[in-house]
Amino acid sequence: MKPLKIKVIENKELHIKWDDDVETTNELKTLRRLCPCATCSEQRINQSSSFIPLYFEDQIKIEKIFAVGSYAVGIAWKDGHNTGIYEFPLLRQIALASNLIK
Repeated sequence: MKPLKIKVIENKELHIKWDDDVETTNELKTLRRLCPCATCSEQRINQSSSFIPLYFEDQIKIEKIFAVGSYAVGIAWKDGHNTGIYEFPLLRQIALASNLIK
């Protein structure tokens, strides 16, 4: 399972067409909220269950998407955060959880 095409739609969603003809869409705010980097993961652990994340516009705009080997993509956000490595299965899982698979 690998992406054939990745595109950002209206600075709100990340659309991926996969090599198995599945298409997924993830909201950028969801991807940022679920950033898998060590810093973000630790912050989520330390937050209370009633915490509601709020983001500034630059925190949910993508500056650049780059390949990480043949198993993931990295996302550089406009606010400078760029350490999250989103493995392909994670991107599919997030879309599935959001019911955004076509």
